[in-house]
Amino acid sequence: MKDEQQHDPHFDGDSPHTLLPIDEHIEEMPGPDGKKVRHRGIYLLPNLFTTAALFSGFYAIVSAMNGNFSHAAIAIFVAMVLDGLDGRVARLTNTQSAFGAEYDSLSDMVAFGVAPALVAFTWALDDMGKVGWVFAFIYVAGAALRLARFNTHIGSDDKRYFTGLASPSAAGLVAGMVWALNDFGIDGGDISFLVGILTALGGLLMVSNVRYYSFKDLDMRGRVPFFVILLVVLVFAIISTDPSRILWFIFIAYSVSGPIQAVWRWRRREGTVAEPEKVDKTP
Repeated sequence: MKDEQQHDPHFDGDSPHTLLPIDEHIEEMPGPDGKKVRHRGIYLLPNLFTTAALFSGFYAIVSAMNGNFSHAAIAIFVAMVLDGLDGRVARLTNTQSAFGAEYDSLSDMVAFGVAPALVAFTWALDDMGKVGWVFAFIYVAGAALRLARFNTHIGSDDKRYFTGLASPSAAGLVAGMVWALNDFGIDGGDISFLVGILTALGGLLMVSNVRYYSFKDLDMRGRVPFFVILLVVLVFAIISTDPSRILWFIFIAYSVSGPIQAVWRWRRREGTVAEPEKVDKTP
């Protein structure tokens, strides 16, 4: 019996390990002295938020298939809130892990890559046939490439800016369009070409080299003047008056801010280069 346990890959040497249908996750993390330390299991709290975001994306897909397009769009916005919380909770509780980062990327692919494309396709692009497939797939492929590029550039890019439109923002652009226009009573099939162009544009912006401000340098834990809280309350009050259209307008403004700033920087650089040098003509 002892020899069998020693040859059992699931035996850890200290106590008999019960053979489970699913193996435990073991992860190596750098310790305080620089040596790698092996940790068994995963952190529960941040991954609960990630799972909730994943479920919101799945719920959006199911709702769109059932024709509940407003519910589908709202679920994507809920996933954005949950996606913003999981990383912050992990940092505040010091529960970051490689497993959590990979799980978060897979959740983002469903909630901000597949779900918005399928919601837009079901609402407006289905009648376009294969052309609608192309528009939706450009968005899905853009989200996948955006997430892959982001994961490989972690720690090397300027944290103040995103390279390309972030996938949650692109999802807000597409889902906000469906939510706002559907609330207006507009049939997506009547404007299918415009919906397809905007959906594909969201995918292309994600893989572009346009820089977007990330807001990561804002100090959320520092003290602020009292009027800042009043301003936040006012913003929430304004959004609550017409959430679908106001949120869509916010994401439209953010999506075009990157190209506008890129053009402004290019014109400023060209103007500096083309400026003639002053020549001293005094005798």
